[in-house]
Amino acid sequence: MKLKQTLVAAAISGLIASVAFAQTPPPAQAPAAAPEPAPPFSVNVGLASSYIYRGLNQSDYKPALQIGADYVHPSGFYVGVWASSIRWVKDFGLGSSNVETDIYAGYKGEAGPVAYDVGVLQYVYNGSVTKGAVRANTTELYVAGTIKMFTLKYSHVVSNAIFATPNSKNSGYLDLSASFPITDALAINAHVGHQIIKNTGGLGTYTDGKVEAAYDFGNGLGLSGGVTATDANKGFYTPAGKKFTGKTTPYLLLKYTKAF
Repeated sequence: MKLKQTLVAAAISGLIASVAFAQTPPPAQAPAAAPEPAPPFSVNVGLASSYIYRGLNQSDYKPALQIGADYVHPSGFYVGVWASSIRWVKDFGLGSSNVETDIYAGYKGEAGPVAYDVGVLQYVYNGSVTKGAVRANTTELYVAGTIKMFTLKYSHVVSNAIFATPNSKNSGYLDLSASFPITDALAINAHVGHQIIKNTGGLGTYTDGKVEAAYDFGNGLGLSGGVTATDANKGFYTPAGKKFTGKTTPYLLLKYTKAF
């Protein structure tokens, strides 16, 4: 428990820290050409030591293969799809699903110093559902605002259930994160989040934290690694005969992204 508290405290401390870099303005000269717009399409593939989402392990601490694709319109509208191998649905005896697919769409823009992002995210789980269980499919609306390196995001459940928890509509997740650049290729990221799940008597509600280092090798290849922890209820988040999904966990993620 002490380690978990230390990690969450470290994440919070990282979020309130700031790193300032002096920059000398260039001498007066002809305006530089405008940068070329980013390519609208991108695909990505990743291999994770385990899939961790909101502090909870989704793959029983086994490696997970992940793949996604995105389209971003110059106006700010975007759509995307992302998928990962999982184990938690089977582990909890809720069904046969072994893949999570996320489908999302939204709009990004700016209002003064704030970059904002609003959208909808649909989690889809393949396979059959155990009799008497609730399908894990979940729909969330989200809104996020970013000022410099800090981002605050809130996701709100509008479906009848969140991740197979019955009658949990209007649950929500508040996420505060930050990225601190160390060099052009290296950044330190910190995050703290709070998940509220309705109608669980408080058993489903918890706080999670994460601290990680992310390195960009260039040409679309990146490696990130860190550690996560939660104060989640062990009884609620431990499948029978399996490990507690919210324990303190180190992880690595190797990811390749190709834009075109």
